[in-house]
Amino acid sequence: MNAPSTVDLTRISAMDLPHAARLLEGVRDATLSGRRPQLLPRPVIGDSWGRMMLVGVDPDHDFRSPPLDEEELAERRRASPLAEVLPVLRDALVSVADAAQHIMVVSDADGRVLWREGSASVLRKADSFGFGLGADWAESVVGTNGIGTPLVVRRPVQVFSAEHFVRTHHAWTCTGAPVTDPRDGRLLGVIDVSGPLRTIHPATLALVDSVAKLAEARLRDRHVTALGRLRAVAAPLLARLDGRALAVDAHGWTAAVTGMAPADRLALPKAFGAGRTWLPSLGSCLVEPLPGGWLLRVDSPGDAPQPVAATRLVLDVSSPRRWTLSVLGGARDWTHDLSPRHAELLFLLCTYRTGRTASGLAEDMFGDPARTVTVRAELSRVRRYLGGLLAHRPYRFHEDVDVDVVMPERPVDLLPHSTAPAVRAARRVAES
Repeated sequence: MNAPSTVDLTRISAMDLPHAARLLEGVRDATLSGRRPQLLPRPVIGDSWGRMMLVGVDPDHDFRSPPLDEEELAERRRASPLAEVLPVLRDALVSVADAAQHIMVVSDADGRVLWREGSASVLRKADSFGFGLGADWAESVVGTNGIGTPLVVRRPVQVFSAEHFVRTHHAWTCTGAPVTDPRDGRLLGVIDVSGPLRTIHPATLALVDSVAKLAEARLRDRHVTALGRLRAVAAPLLARLDGRALAVDAHGWTAAVTGMAPADRLALPKAFGAGRTWLPSLGSCLVEPLPGGWLLRVDSPGDAPQPVAATRLVLDVSSPRRWTLSVLGGARDWTHDLSPRHAELLFLLCTYRTGRTASGLAEDMFGDPARTVTVRAELSRVRRYLGGLLAHRPYRFHEDVDVDVVMPERPVDLLPHSTAPAVRAARRVAES
């Protein structure tokens, strides 16, 4: 017997929309009841439905958590890097959304709606099911949707009619794309275009994805410009110094160095400021403020206190959206936020304690043992903050260091963005 095919959204524009919605309703009902549907949901939708059933989201009744109050909404807007590119988003999407009877919605990384603009009539319809400013549209709260689901899978998603897990959203279509910090891959939020189901168009997915990439490019440009300003201030100071020194911005990104090899970024502790401090990659440093950043003068090896070797690493992947690596037992304990790719690689190295070759990790990550260049480049970046704690040939943690992994309570929350074959296999093993 042939396996059922999946629903093809690219053909919906040529189909009768009510018929397409009824077809998807049948697929959803059969899937939720455990019956074999004639057509399968698309993998991204089927995976999301599986997460919703595990979480316990009610598929037939709308649930709304309280929206943010005005003060907290204003604070989140001020703190969001997406505020810097809001004019770009408006220029690219609002006029198109208005003409197409859509609205543009921008959320933060928690799924909270920070801004929304577009057709007045569609805004009123959005209000009717809680899609207002400050609303929580995380997938675990309101089910499969164009904001919460892209936040989980970290890629663009279009959700049409009954692909929404919760029945009260079936009259709606939404298309969202995540925006990440171009410097470190940190998730910043989602750009979404939404409207009544009759307004669906397959090209919306490509449009929203392109605008998200444009926003990331603008953020990258602003970062480069800010580093250039810091470099102009720091370069004359560094030219007069002997020994090792560097200038970094508030997030540790390097603007200029002297007497040492450059590095893209330093891992700075949360409690960082002027005075003497110790950094895992440099040792003891004297920190002085600069406009837009910091000047770090690195003590010579004879003057600097020698750090005690770390004795324990803790990889925390218990959260579906934030992953950290803590180094304990050295001169200073410190914690580093991980990018999605580094979280995957370090999780795999924790799995293979005796070591893994570059080709083995490439097969684990991509299903292709030939993609070693990508693996080596990423692990070279990891070694900048782990130093001698990460050996190579093969890649492995130092044998004298204890390594612990903090896993999520539910296997489905293990790096849910990851499509790496080895991570998918780890989820299946944890579920069994």
